[in-house]
Amino acid sequence: MTKAKKAVQKSKQKIVLFLDWLLYMIGYTLVFVLVTSLFKTIHIDSNHLIFWSAIIVLLIYLLNKTIKPILVTLTIPITGLTLGLFYPCINVFILKLVDWLLGKHFQVTNLLVALLASILLSITNFIVDQVVDSLISKVKKHG
Repeated sequence: MTKAKKAVQKSKQKIVLFLDWLLYMIGYTLVFVLVTSLFKTIHIDSNHLIFWSAIIVLLIYLLNKTIKPILVTLTIPITGLTLGLFYPCINVFILKLVDWLLGKHFQVTNLLVALLASILLSITNFIVDQVVDSLISKVKKHG
């Protein structure tokens, strides 16, 4: 393979990765708006609902990539003793951390509802991942 072909292939891979990330963020933002509309104790600033939802999703994404692996590692004994039931509590902690970072623009007032919302977000996140992966594989086939 020539250098030009390798460069084109590498740039296509970067575009596909970016599209994968972008579709994930858009899908997760829409899911987050729907989930927060179900639970009244989770409040997003309604003046710019989509904007703040996107910011929240971006912060959750960044925290899941940076802090969550550390928390998972530190809580392995507790998660093991509870047979994995403690793991959603880490997601609640991430939600509360985002709540603290954004102040009045995002508020989670009930921890039990936050736990239910984090479980629902995890389930919908899995579904969004499956849809995005299928879309990306179709793009790869045709591209």
